[in-house]
Amino acid sequence: MIGGEMGKEIDRKLITGRTRLTGLLGSPVEHSVSPLMHNEAFRQLGLDYVYLCFDVKEEGLKTAVEGLKMAGIRGFNLTMPDKNKMVELVDWLSPAAELIGAVNTVVHEDGILKGYNTDGIGFMRSVQDAGYDIIGQEMTLMGAGGAAAAICVQAALDGVKRLNLFIRSGSRFYQRTKELARRLSESTSCEVVLYDQGDQQELRRCLERSAILVNGTSVGMAPDVDASIIEDSSLFVPGLIVGDLVYDPRESKLLRMAREAGCKTFNGMYMLLYQGAEAFRIWTGHDMPVDIVKAKYFSES
Repeated sequence: MIGGEMGKEIDRKLITGRTRLTGLLGSPVEHSVSPLMHNEAFRQLGLDYVYLCFDVKEEGLKTAVEGLKMAGIRGFNLTMPDKNKMVELVDWLSPAAELIGAVNTVVHEDGILKGYNTDGIGFMRSVQDAGYDIIGQEMTLMGAGGAAAAICVQAALDGVKRLNLFIRSGSRFYQRTKELARRLSESTSCEVVLYDQGDQQELRRCLERSAILVNGTSVGMAPDVDASIIEDSSLFVPGLIVGDLVYDPRESKLLRMAREAGCKTFNGMYMLLYQGAEAFRIWTGHDMPVDIVKAKYFSES
């Protein structure tokens, strides 16, 4: 028996012989809000689609994708740990996905799998949603994983003036990020500079110049709610915008420290909403009714 909100949504949805399948691949996925948001959007627009979750680890991704392709899936999202591996399995990559080296959205068209990355678009829209304009300004970004790379690429493409990337010098992503910084600096108007995450003096200087600081790592995510990518509260400049991709808890330790220091803050909930909205558009050709979805599943209450 299926219970809770998901059960209610499935009860309302009439599955037909023409229903088109979409979904999420990753592990774990059982707590994802994506089925709620996408199925609500399908229902609101009267589209004969359904969105399901599939717990697929990286070692099983190739087999799962081949099966879903054969079954005629319309498209799917990917979450950790499958985003990087999916790059090898698609037939075509969007320019952003190729730069990032990760795919979070796939559309299946006539036997061809096309890979996109909508994370960066989702983040930049979430900044706008929070009421901030960072175009032409300086950003400091912590982290070097797939989400951080996506933000870096989209921010540069959208017109952020300078990106300060702070990553651990021993990170397995270091060389990839170094190459990404070089390519973006050469191909866009954005200057991208790498720093060691432990260099607090450089971090302080960068934050004094920056309009926004973003935590692009999972540091501070439940259950490790007492962790913060920045521990020294004196680094927070009053008026600095601080964004955290962590949204569980809604206010991470980083955001709490920043708010108490006089900074403006926002979490990663709306990045999740807007990256999903872009995937929805890619699959269906329709705009997601984000106001309805936001009110129902992303409210602070």
